[in-house]
Amino acid sequence: MASLDLITIGRSSVDLYGAQVGGRLEDMASFNKYIGGSPTNIAAGTARLGLKSALITRVGDEHMGRFIREQLVREGVDVRGVKTDKERLTALVLLGIRDEHQFPLIFYRENCADMALSEEDIDPDFVAEARCVCVTGTHLSNPRTEQAVLKALEIARQSGGLTALDIDYRPNLWGLAGHGDGESRFVESEKVTRKLQSTLHLFNLIVGTEEEFHIAGGSTDTIEALRAVRQVSPATLVCKRGPMGAVVFEDAIPDSLDEGQTGEGFPIEVFNVLGAGDGFMSGLLKGWLTGEDWPTSLKFANACGAFAVSRHGCTPAYPSWEELQYFFKTGIQNKALRKDAALEQVHWSTNRKGDWSTMRVFAFDHRMQLEAMAKESGVSDHRIGAFKNLCLDAALKVSDGRAGYGLLCDSRLGRDALYRAAGTGLWIGRPVEWPGSRPLTLEQEIGPDFGGLVEWPVDHVVKVLTFYHPDDTPEMKAEQEQTVLRLFHAARRNRLEFLLEVIPSKVGACDDETVAKIIERFYEIGVYPDWWKLEPMKTTASWANACNAIERNDPYTRGIVVLGLDAPQAELEASFQLAAGFDLVKGFAVGRTIFGDAARKWLAGSLSDTAAVEDMAARYQSLCAIWDAARQKAQVGAVSAKGERA
Repeated sequence: MASLDLITIGRSSVDLYGAQVGGRLEDMASFNKYIGGSPTNIAAGTARLGLKSALITRVGDEHMGRFIREQLVREGVDVRGVKTDKERLTALVLLGIRDEHQFPLIFYRENCADMALSEEDIDPDFVAEARCVCVTGTHLSNPRTEQAVLKALEIARQSGGLTALDIDYRPNLWGLAGHGDGESRFVESEKVTRKLQSTLHLFNLIVGTEEEFHIAGGSTDTIEALRAVRQVSPATLVCKRGPMGAVVFEDAIPDSLDEGQTGEGFPIEVFNVLGAGDGFMSGLLKGWLTGEDWPTSLKFANACGAFAVSRHGCTPAYPSWEELQYFFKTGIQNKALRKDAALEQVHWSTNRKGDWSTMRVFAFDHRMQLEAMAKESGVSDHRIGAFKNLCLDAALKVSDGRAGYGLLCDSRLGRDALYRAAGTGLWIGRPVEWPGSRPLTLEQEIGPDFGGLVEWPVDHVVKVLTFYHPDDTPEMKAEQEQTVLRLFHAARRNRLEFLLEVIPSKVGACDDETVAKIIERFYEIGVYPDWWKLEPMKTTASWANACNAIERNDPYTRGIVVLGLDAPQAELEASFQLAAGFDLVKGFAVGRTIFGDAARKWLAGSLSDTAAVEDMAARYQSLCAIWDAARQKAQVGAVSAKGERA
């Protein structure tokens, strides 16, 4: 049996999308970076919908090529067919959103990596693993890439696989329009028509807009063009009609497009048409390759296209399968889909990347405590940064490249360690609160408009601690809630995950309902943290109430980590045993229990660098082992209890 549902072949680029909307591309001041190129978009789009997808292309041996490869892996796309070209650069595309009709773009593809794809890049065994091979028209425009495509198609057909073509006609990629005409969608060309028609018989499925069928059929009359395509190919033809949806023709072409099979459409506000066709193709392939009828497949395709035209970017706009089902259930609540807060929450949370089902976090983001230790030892705060580098060394020693480990580190005193941690595979949380502040205020680097977050790497998690209690005065609650809410939205706007830490015990008495009430309140005002960081609560009821409050409001949350509060290891072990019984608790984020002794001695000059690292690594490793044992014990107990009930 095939191990892959789909292999796409062809263009792979980095899309640099103008962040400003409503202006000329000439006036764009900043850009967002996404993966791009139709086959790359389709591979990622279908993977989000649950297909086992792969891509065959080339990327450069540089940062942008590595970005594409790494992002595809995050999306769940098989990258065995992504070859690294040592000589050529990865293609770039600059794009903008002028208005709902104008979407300027410039292709930087001169001798680019993906256009060097060759027959040697096509592994017959790999291609034969797929139930379907999907190609796009651009790679038929060059003899070298055409031979690679034809080889893959022949292998697929010989092995009993399906084949699909997205015509994807871009005149300037066929040399028919200038560099400034990347937005152009149609230029007549007998040469292109002949080239396309020489390959159309190789496909089971052919998809295109009316203009794309015009070039494939050699006529600007859509019915006549479809009939010309039918003369050379028995494929199922899917003609996209923009806001009018799409129609499917399995047999002879009728006299009217309205006589084709159709699917449910979704009239929404158009924000950005770029990448809409790739979203449509992703949904169509999901339906086709899972045995749905054409009306259902078109429903999937139309919905995915609707998501694409309503959001910024191409691949980032495409839905997950869970999101698509949610949309079908709730329907259109706001024609500007990107402004539907509930839908956007599902989109965000079901498309997050990375498996963090286990969280063993070494927290050395402490500033106030380390500043006090430095003062006691009579050394400058500058030494704290050097110590935090040793903390990172300990974290790396324990994690040893394995998943499930992380750190919390600030940038004011721990900047060097924070920067060093990039690319290590560690989960990275970064605090923004001013230490000890109540009401909550933020570090100066965040800025009064929270604009400092724009400088953060996208894999950093915004962590904020608030000393908040249900019995606070209305004025205290309002001020702290407003800061957290603004920060949450700023994090989302900058594509950063958000961790909310609450410690009510420092400001008031707590019972089994206290933390649950706080959680409910923050959801009520519209704060949906990716992570919660909670105190080590003393009772099963308090943990159960907190977990239930989260799950009622956000079934897609990343989970909870337990903080340490400088507790002795024995006390932490007891709290771990209790917390590990709840699946929503993913691990711990502990600091002073690990680094406290070492910090005091090292800052006082009585402990060497090596000894400090060894001491912290041993304590960190011990806590990891305690957590893992507690989790394993809880899981065994849950299985036993389930067996007894059965």
